Amino acid sequence: MSERAFHQDREPDPSTDAADDEDEADDAREVTTGAEAAIIALEEAGVDMAFGVQGGAIMPVYDALYDSDIEHITMAHEQGAAHAADAYGIVSGEPGVAMATSGPGATNLVTGIADASMDSDPMIALTGQVATDFVGNDAFQEVDTVGITQPITKNNYFAGDPDTLGADVSEAFALAESGRQGPTLVDLPKDASKAETDVQPVSPETPDTYHPPETADEAVIEAAAETIEDADRPVILSGGGVIKGEASDELRAFARKYDIPVITTMPGLGSFPETDDLSLGMAGMHGTGAANLAITNTDVLIGVGTRFDDRLTGGVDTFAPDAEVIHVEIDAAEINKNIYADYPLLGDAERVLEQLEDALTDAPDADEWREQCQTWKAEYPLDYEAPEDEPIKPQHVVERFAEMADDDAIVTTGVGQHQMWACQFWTYTEPRTWVSSNGLGTMGYGVPSAIGAKLAAPDREVVAFDGDGSFLMTMQELSVAVREDLDITYVILNNEAIGMVRQWQDGFYEGRRMASEYQWVPEFDLLAESFGARGFRLEDHDEVEEVIKQAREYDGPAVIDAIIDPGENVYPMVPSGGDNGLFALSEKQLEGL
Repeated sequence: MSERAFHQDREPDPSTDAADDEDEADDAREVTTGAEAAIIALEEAGVDMAFGVQGGAIMPVYDALYDSDIEHITMAHEQGAAHAADAYGIVSGEPGVAMATSGPGATNLVTGIADASMDSDPMIALTGQVATDFVGNDAFQEVDTVGITQPITKNNYFAGDPDTLGADVSEAFALAESGRQGPTLVDLPKDASKAETDVQPVSPETPDTYHPPETADEAVIEAAAETIEDADRPVILSGGGVIKGEASDELRAFARKYDIPVITTMPGLGSFPETDDLSLGMAGMHGTGAANLAITNTDVLIGVGTRFDDRLTGGVDTFAPDAEVIHVEIDAAEINKNIYADYPLLGDAERVLEQLEDALTDAPDADEWREQCQTWKAEYPLDYEAPEDEPIKPQHVVERFAEMADDDAIVTTGVGQHQMWACQFWTYTEPRTWVSSNGLGTMGYGVPSAIGAKLAAPDREVVAFDGDGSFLMTMQELSVAVREDLDITYVILNNEAIGMVRQWQDGFYEGRRMASEYQWVPEFDLLAESFGARGFRLEDHDEVEEVIKQAREYDGPAVIDAIIDPGENVYPMVPSGGDNGLFALSEKQLEGL
């Protein structure tokens, strides 16, 4: 139960019946202070939930929130608030809201804001700030929040004027969800929040100077369409921008109409169903053999909503070396940044795919190519050995859970080996079912992001895969899941190590395992019980199905402490900066690359 619901239940309003008879327009609150302007701006934007932590400089804004219908979820740490708001935005498609006070409250948000920036996730942060007369004087809990966050936000605002404060919040919200989505921030000095104003905020609007492209240049569209028609080995690379741009249906229709194999990036998981025959799975450092070989051998690469980051491309000189590249992208800054685009199609993914479909007259003649892709899928499946006389394999836990889970279940993760196993051994068929820290690689993302995901989709199953190292970073947020009575299943793939670091040390540092293994970790099932959650310990192969069943049936937060094989590694693997076509399937092969 949320705080909002709690204090409403505790202090019922005797005038409720009379209020119900009033016209909805009469219920609208009039602005009296800057803080009220900020909250009413959020209400005008349709916000119904916010995540945050109270504090001195943000207190006037929280006081205004008391009389709002916006539900506030108090998190255990501001980083948790940012990650929860980020996940809320990923699942809902609308900006999540994170709130924090000045100084350490604001700086604790920074990791989550940077995470949202790297993954183009819609989020707005409201931070308290010392009074304007104290700004620049090293006052108590003062930092230059605007300066610190400028590189990791689409835009940020120092809202020092109570008459424009509401407009700043409205514009920040509009920017967060428009064009290439991302985080924005409004810094709220305490005196401006407390000051009187009668300026009513308007509905969110972007600045007059902000015009994200919608449709691509028709001449380039025609040339790209002709190139696709003439292709012998075409492939589509579907990125996170497909999901952000609500273009998954268009991409699926396009791929199926022209019979073109589809690869996804990690942020693009779910944009194209992995059950489809055209799907080759995820590409990149830990991508499938079929996906990486297809990229290496394609002659026409259609990249949609992807920024071609280094974990995807490996060495840029060996990435799609024989391909003409068609790049569909809404942000001009990404065109030619990492991979040269022969045909830059600047615009909204949904609209540009429609343009391409209208321009194409024939499907490429690629029967042999599709057969080759199917051969690669058969030759390089994602598999593993799971002898019953050895410790539990993490892949088996993920795979078995996927078989038992609801079809529309949402997966969130921390960062590390467990994240990669969750990519590889869960089958993604729908967008907005994969919630993870893709670009920044933030350990600790899993616990709070599951909270945000569940609150964005309360009727859907949410499972969070985490590692012991990642879980230890934000486990305090489990208290929030318990307080809010959220039905989330957390699965800790426990190898008593920062597993991915350990894997790299074994592969590239001659096995010199420095600061990657834990001599001791808590018993996470018992720790969960102390929080008020339900704890399960999983140690034997023959218990996997039953433990998962019991955890899923428990109506509330459940934590499975799965003791996995500590020596298990993530394969396939392409060394950093390596050739995607030369992936390793074992440590011995990795040593030879």
